[in-house]
Amino acid sequence: MIRIKRLATTDADFEVRLDALLAFEAAQDESVDRTVASILADVKARGDAAVIEYTRRFDGLVVSSMTELELSQDELQQALSGLPSVQREALEAAAQRVLDYHQRQPLRSWQYEEEHEGTRGTMLGQKVTPLDRVGLYVPGGKASYPSSVLMNAIPARVAGVRDLVMVVPTPFGEHNPLVLAAAALARVDRVFTIGGAQAVAALAYGTQTIPRVDKIVGPGNAYVAAAKRRVFGVVGIDMVAGPSEILVICDGQTNPDWVAMDLFSQAEHDELAQSVLVCPDADYIERVAASLDRLLPTMPRQQVIRAALENRGALIQVRDLDEACGIANRIAPEHLELSVSDAEAWVEKIHHAGAIFIGRYTSESLGDYCAGPNHVLPTSGSARFSSPLGVYDFQKRTSLIRVSQAGAKTLGRIAATLAYGEGLPAHARAAEYRLES
Repeated sequence: MIRIKRLATTDADFEVRLDALLAFEAAQDESVDRTVASILADVKARGDAAVIEYTRRFDGLVVSSMTELELSQDELQQALSGLPSVQREALEAAAQRVLDYHQRQPLRSWQYEEEHEGTRGTMLGQKVTPLDRVGLYVPGGKASYPSSVLMNAIPARVAGVRDLVMVVPTPFGEHNPLVLAAAALARVDRVFTIGGAQAVAALAYGTQTIPRVDKIVGPGNAYVAAAKRRVFGVVGIDMVAGPSEILVICDGQTNPDWVAMDLFSQAEHDELAQSVLVCPDADYIERVAASLDRLLPTMPRQQVIRAALENRGALIQVRDLDEACGIANRIAPEHLELSVSDAEAWVEKIHHAGAIFIGRYTSESLGDYCAGPNHVLPTSGSARFSSPLGVYDFQKRTSLIRVSQAGAKTLGRIAATLAYGEGLPAHARAAEYRLES
């Protein structure tokens, strides 16, 4: 039997137990951080030589030059053409859906001219431009994450990023054809078979072979996360993501096996993933618990799932669906399923979630692979203030200001007054000079 936590909002200690459930903070292992700091400094100082050395040490890949660690476009295309037809068709369909969705996102430049008497001829606006170069980190080896390639590379392409550089570790030379095929579909420009903190350092600082990027996106292990944290400011990063999360709001009418498997879908990621069911029906909660116990032995990753459910899983009984939505907003989960009747009507009640999956047939796993919206989502409650990865993350906004002679007189008086008030007379005089012309 899975020892998953049972909570009820009517319990006297509910608030305390809910706080304990949500009290996850990403642990920063000091030894990991020290190792990462050393690697970053070494790659910054020695460039290619350091990357080659760490790749030999950590990935068992013995090469004499960086050219041996770069894959050609021909190799990417060969990986794509070599896929079984079923896999290729699925990958192409997912890529097209991700593209279709993100093409609706781009921010656009705009400007307007003022018509007020005192500022006529003054133009204000915003110029939107893409980043020049982005680095994409993709986990490698036996793990296969072609979906991460699509979700990170395609919105960058839609945004207009000129140069996309991907790094993917290939321990002992083990290439994953699905990942390389996804890189071909997403039109990644260069692919280097390196990983870990050394790959993050190479992207952030540049080496003799690997160009410096403006932003690094994509998931990785604890060393990659620590490296991204440390290089932030030198380059942009997407986020330092915590463990995966799912919260299912159910009215008690969905097949309990469906809900159990949806909870498993995130629990199988790692032992710290969070899976929560919120429901007003006590009998139904017990039916889901029974499904969890019955289905767990059928899962290849059952040990990871059990640990996640017992560490951070919960079955929460609420008074009604309104209260369920309140609990969901407090947790602000990465993935939120509305497995209820008339699910559309409840969407407006949800204010904080990375993605909302509406209706009984909308499993979270569809969002991970092929629905279209991005699967890179805020975790650990950060959906209260953060958004999914999108085209806007690969663009920047520049303000446009053109002040007419009339505007310089009107605005100059305002600016000078405020500048003197702040004790910055040079600011004031710079504005006043235009008054005198």
